[in-house]
Amino acid sequence: RRCSLAGSGGQHGLQEVADAARAAPAASQPARPSDLLLDGMAMRHLEHHAVEARFSEGARAGVPALQRALKALRRENPRTKDEIMRLLRLSPMAQSMAVHELWEYEGWRDLSARSVRLAREAGALAVLPGLLVYLAGVHVFAGEFAAAAALFEEADAITEATGNAPMRYAALFLAAWRGEEFSAAQLIDAAIEDATARGEGRVLGMGGYVTAVLNNGLGRYPAALAGARLACEQDDLGYFNWSLAELVEAGVRSDAAEEAAAALWQLEERARASGTDWALGVLARSKALLSDGHAAESLYREAIERLERGGIVIHLARAHLLYGEWLRRANRRHDGREHLRIAYQTFSGIGAEAFAERTRGELLATGEAVRKRTAETRNVLTAQESQIVRLAAERHTNPEIASQLFISPRTVEYHLHKVFTKLGVSSRRELPAALRQLEGAMSPP
Repeated sequence: RRCSLAGSGGQHGLQEVADAARAAPAASQPARPSDLLLDGMAMRHLEHHAVEARFSEGARAGVPALQRALKALRRENPRTKDEIMRLLRLSPMAQSMAVHELWEYEGWRDLSARSVRLAREAGALAVLPGLLVYLAGVHVFAGEFAAAAALFEEADAITEATGNAPMRYAALFLAAWRGEEFSAAQLIDAAIEDATARGEGRVLGMGGYVTAVLNNGLGRYPAALAGARLACEQDDLGYFNWSLAELVEAGVRSDAAEEAAAALWQLEERARASGTDWALGVLARSKALLSDGHAAESLYREAIERLERGGIVIHLARAHLLYGEWLRRANRRHDGREHLRIAYQTFSGIGAEAFAERTRGELLATGEAVRKRTAETRNVLTAQESQIVRLAAERHTNPEIASQLFISPRTVEYHLHKVFTKLGVSSRRELPAALRQLEGAMSPP
């Protein structure tokens, strides 16, 4: 019954593995989460056709099994070290592919936070870096770039200290969303070149996806379209869904409407199979790009409503940006400014530089003056200092902060001392005002 979908050579080998997994006799014992994950991924495996790539039994085929797997994983309550290690050995990549395929943000957040906590308690340094990267992705989608950066830094430090292989591709995701053009492009190009040489298809998919994100942020839509195409060619679980949405936006902006419409058709099938607010919010935003008039406006409003409920900050901000762009082009500048301001404040506040600059350009086009963030303001606090100071400003104690960030109270105290010096304050009571002043320097007037 046991069978791994990893390590197969090419799509044809992977198809054979998926077929074998589904044809194997059922296990005598109750299905474990790993069994359910395997069943779902086998059913969701992609076959390549001449014109389009679709799951062999349709996009809905593996959803029930993957949903059962996630429920089973979230119910797990390991108590002994053996039970904890067994759970941690269930690859975070397998879990992440499942939650991403289902657009299940809450499951992603809960499973990743629990896995990191269990790995810390068990002292499982061999698996902790991968789990930290898994959790960092949650923070990126929540718009908490500083928290994500701190986790990436910790993962790098652990791999260096233990002599394990570095997490070479972890930085790509955050770099693309930050939109730091030169450094992100260098990282992406190096990763794609390395992955091509090694035959690591999933890294190629990720490289295409982050290329699309970076260039959609920069407003370089033909380059974004090329990246999204590369990602969709790989048909990786998780990245494929996300890349379809990037392809729709890039295609519409690159006069490739037919290609965008084909991607939207596939996105709709997958998003509706999932049914989460994240999936349906991204779908509504994507459909709006290919719609006109009242239909487009209704879809943009649906996207904003759903993404607000889903807690996906970066996609919510993008919905406000696209709606604001649409309103400006419809000569509704006053209405457009409202959504563009929200988008700009969000992007600039979290450090999504490319999308912030794109939004600033739209605001300028409406006639509104916008102050650009400065590097000096942006670099006042490190990633971990930013996390700690915000929790301290919310009146969390040092032990509470340490528990949330999985560090020691002494480390919290050390960083707070440095923050007090940087912000020119002498007590916690002064932190909220200091943070407001700092954020005010980063927001539009």
